Amino acid sequence: MRSGPRALLAAATAAAALATSACSGTAHQGGDTAAGYRLTDTTPAASGGIDSFTWSLFAEPTSIDYAYSFDFPPNQILSNVCESLLRWNPDLTTSPNLASSFTNPTPTSWVYRIRPGVHFHDGTELTADDVVASLRRNLDPAVAGVWANPYRNVQSIEKTGALEVTVTLKTPDSTFNKYLAAGPGTIESAATLAKAGKDYGNPSTGVNCTGPFAFSSWTSGQSLVLKRFDDYWNPGLKAKSGEVRFVFLSDPTTRVNAFRSGEVDGGWMVPPTAYGQLRSTPGGALYFGQNTTVATEVVNNLKGPLGDARVRRALLMAIDRKGIVKAGANGVGEVADSLVTANNWNGAPGAADLLKDLPAYPYDTAKAKALAAEAGVAGQKVVIATSPLDSQTTIITQAVAQAATAIGLKPEIDTIAADKYTALFTDPAARQGIDLFLTFWYTSITDPLDMFGSLRTGAFSNYGGWSDPQFDAAVDQAVGVYDPAKHTAATGTAQKIAMTQLPWLPLYTEPVSVFLGKRITGVQPSIAYLYYPWAAEIGAKG
Repeated sequence: MRSGPRALLAAATAAAALATSACSGTAHQGGDTAAGYRLTDTTPAASGGIDSFTWSLFAEPTSIDYAYSFDFPPNQILSNVCESLLRWNPDLTTSPNLASSFTNPTPTSWVYRIRPGVHFHDGTELTADDVVASLRRNLDPAVAGVWANPYRNVQSIEKTGALEVTVTLKTPDSTFNKYLAAGPGTIESAATLAKAGKDYGNPSTGVNCTGPFAFSSWTSGQSLVLKRFDDYWNPGLKAKSGEVRFVFLSDPTTRVNAFRSGEVDGGWMVPPTAYGQLRSTPGGALYFGQNTTVATEVVNNLKGPLGDARVRRALLMAIDRKGIVKAGANGVGEVADSLVTANNWNGAPGAADLLKDLPAYPYDTAKAKALAAEAGVAGQKVVIATSPLDSQTTIITQAVAQAATAIGLKPEIDTIAADKYTALFTDPAARQGIDLFLTFWYTSITDPLDMFGSLRTGAFSNYGGWSDPQFDAAVDQAVGVYDPAKHTAATGTAQKIAMTQLPWLPLYTEPVSVFLGKRITGVQPSIAYLYYPWAAEIGAKG
C-alpha cells in the first residue's frame, strides 16, 4: 500500500523535490545535463564534529511509527533513528545492515542472520524476537500499516535460531527481500511495541530503535529533536553531530528565507522557484542527486473519455512537457520516457534496450487532435484535480488543461485544499467525479516493479481500476522469478504494456534537491535519504 503517503508527495510536496549532483544521474551520467544542472554523488566530507544543526521539514509528521510512515517528513526522520534488516544506499544498491547476512535456500524462504551486539536506544540488546515482532506488525490487520503490500506473499515469520529469522513465502517473490532495506524491514524493540501499543510513534512516546540518533523530544507544531546515540554499533556511520533539530516550516518562502539567513542549516526538497536564489547565496550551496520520482497525472476515470487509450495517448502528446520542466521545474528535470526512471533499472541486464523499445509521445498537437477526433470525444468534459500549493503545481495543471482543450475536450479544474487533496489517494469517495490528478510518484526500492505492481488489477493504488490481463501476467512473472535476466525481461514487458495503454500519464522526472548552509557538509544527495542515515554523515564544514 504505497499510495496513501504518496498523497502527501503529490499534495504537500508538489512544490518541492528536484535535485542535482555530480557523477551519476537519472539521465545524464557524469556531469552537466542539458538543462544546466549537475548531479552530485556526495558533498565535501565533514572536517569534524558539530554540536548540533537545524533541518527544515515542509510538514509535521502525524506519527513516526514505521508502520504508517511512507512520506518525506516521517521517513527522513526515521531513517536516522530506526534501521532495517538491509540498507538502501545512496547509490541505490542494497547491502546487509541489522541482518549481517541472508540466504535464499529455497524459492519461498529467506533466512536472515541477525547482527550480534546491537543495542536499542534504551540499552537492551537486539534479538531475533525483536525482528519477528517488528516484521509481523506488517501482517497484522489490526495495525493496518502502509507496508501490507510487500508482505502480501508472506506465509510466516519465525525465529529459527538464537540470532536467526526465517521468512516463508506463499509463492516466490523477487521483490520481498529488496523491501527489507526500506520501511518494511524496520526493526523496533518488541518490548517497546508491546508497552506503547497504539501510542507508539506519537509525540509523547517516540520510538526506541538502533540508529545513530535517538528520539529526544517532539514539540507539536514546532520541532522534533534527535540526539546522538553513543552506543551505536556501526563506526562508519557514527553521528558527527550531537543533535539534530527538525523544524516544521510549511510555507516555501519562509523555508527559503530561513536557508538564506542561516536560521536553518539545511533541508531536502527545495522549492524549484528558489533554485536561482540558493545557487548564488553566500549562505550555503544547493545540490542535486539521484531520484526515482516521476511527476505523473493519474487517470482516475476510465468510464469517461479517457477510458479510450487513444484519448490518453492524444492527451499526453498534446501536453507541452518540455515547457512544464522549463517553467514549472526551473529547467531541472527531463521529459519522462516511462512511469519509472532509468535509476530504477540500475544494474538490470538489458535494461537499456528495453528503454529504447518503448513507444514515444513527442509534443505534437496536430497528431494529437487527429487521434482524439478518431476516438470521437469532442466536447466531452474532463475534471482535473489540483491544489493551490505552488507555482509548479499550477503550471502543470494549466498545461494539462490546455492540452485537453487542444484535442477537443472541455477541461474543468477542481481546486482542492491541500489537506483534502491527500484523501484522493486513500478514499475512493474523494475521487468521485475526477478524471485526472497529479502525483510525484517515487519508488522505495531499485526495481521498476515497485511502480508497476501498483497498477495490477485490484491493487490499492490502481485508482482508475485499469485492468489488462497481459500486464498482470507480466508483473506476476517478474515477481515470481529470481533470475536477473528473466526478471528484467518480464518487467520490461509490463513496462511496454503500461506505456502503450497509459493508465497513468508520465510528465517528467526530477532529481533530489538538498540545501546545505555554510556551517555543515557531508550529506550524499539521493532519494535513499528516506531510508539511509544521512544525518549521521553531516558535520562541520572546514
